[in-house]
Amino acid sequence: MIHFFRRTKIISTLGPSTDKKSVLKKIIQSGANALRLNFSHGTSIDHINRVKNIREIEKELNCFVSLIGDLQGPKIRISSFKKKKIFLNKGDNFLLDLSIPKYYGNKNSVGINYKNLPNEVNSGDILLLDDGKIQLRVLKKNNRKIFTKVIIGGYLSDNKGLNKLGGGLSASALTKKDEKDIKLAAMLGVDYIAVSFPRSKEDLQKARKLIKKSGSKAKIIAKIERAEAVSSNNVMKDIILESDVIMIARGDLGVEIGDHELIGIQKKLISMTRKLNRIVITATQMMESMIENPFPTRAEVMDIANSVLDGTDAVMLSAETASGSFPEITVKTMSKICLGAEKVPSAKISKHRLNEKFSDVDETIAMSAMYSANHLKNVSAIIIFLTSRKIALLASRITSGLPIFYISNCVKKLRLSTLYRGVIPIYFNKNNFNNHDKVIIKFLKKKKFLKKNEIIVIIKNDLERNSKITNTCKIINVT
Repeated sequence: MIHFFRRTKIISTLGPSTDKKSVLKKIIQSGANALRLNFSHGTSIDHINRVKNIREIEKELNCFVSLIGDLQGPKIRISSFKKKKIFLNKGDNFLLDLSIPKYYGNKNSVGINYKNLPNEVNSGDILLLDDGKIQLRVLKKNNRKIFTKVIIGGYLSDNKGLNKLGGGLSASALTKKDEKDIKLAAMLGVDYIAVSFPRSKEDLQKARKLIKKSGSKAKIIAKIERAEAVSSNNVMKDIILESDVIMIARGDLGVEIGDHELIGIQKKLISMTRKLNRIVITATQMMESMIENPFPTRAEVMDIANSVLDGTDAVMLSAETASGSFPEITVKTMSKICLGAEKVPSAKISKHRLNEKFSDVDETIAMSAMYSANHLKNVSAIIIFLTSRKIALLASRITSGLPIFYISNCVKKLRLSTLYRGVIPIYFNKNNFNNHDKVIIKFLKKKKFLKKNEIIVIIKNDLERNSKITNTCKIINVT
């Protein structure tokens, strides 16, 4: 078996630091399983060139990498200043004014890009700028101006984000720019599209319709970054079930609900998402110090490790690889941290669902196989062969220290599975196989994934009976 493999997946964001093909290749070789196109930055040409390079590298390395198109969403921002940056002192009065054009902001006032903001704030509300670094208390307002007093001051530069403490801003989750970017994502053939700032399942339903209309078959990632999205267990459950993947976007979410609340919400979201058979990504500032340094802080190491121990499918790098000075080293370091966390026994086997009953045949087969693999001595791998991607997803919901080989002749399915914890996608040409277990084993032995006298668990269709559902789970000795 593979005695050294990483179960937790790594997502790297693309940007200026990764635009050289040689650098991008090293990032993939270092362990990136998925690559994120951030539509908040860059031009269409930038994204087209990046995707071209990725697909060429994929062929060169004979590997699979999924592509994530991340929509900008309704990011509410201040406008820009005459001198690019100002300093606000505690106690200063500061005006947010829809009438102020770009580049005309000063130490007393600045424009804003969201015309409904004056209607959605009230006296006493706290507004957070630049991820909460600057805090303003609303004093009064009219239909175009918001008069505030600085509670926490500091430097403030152009186009910084604006949030309301506790949430409550009603900007639509999908903008006109997002609709254009969905069409671009469809043209690029991305595997996943990330929807920013959804408040409810209805936002995701609208996104799914637009994605389908564009001709794309991309799966949906719901970015959890609004207070409304975590306001209750029912709201969280609805959003999880309406999406294919959840991303815990801790930046804006932490600003809106407070960092002290974020701790429990992150753990709850990871647990709920896995139990509801969806994928979960933990993101934002995971290795922020490595933007400028070739090594992480101990706190960053522990943050990644705790996410792994909680059961996250993937951890994500943002500016660390998009614009950082050490993109390759950052990916390698994150990979080592994940491997270290996965050595902890509690990260290897999960025991939930042992007493549940299932109505879905695929889930029953997947659970049976994982239970057998986790409890039978000397099992070295689980093999999912000639069956649906859903089986690989369901099997990966049960934590195991064993590799799950997902073998398929469908490149699209294999790319999607790169985000599934513990799953290793492997391509084969179906026409070269006569559906015999011996051929599967020989194929994996040749690739040095298996060796003689090991025990494996195989999940497959009963092809000899022309079955269209996965209905076979076998335990085999490797000879």
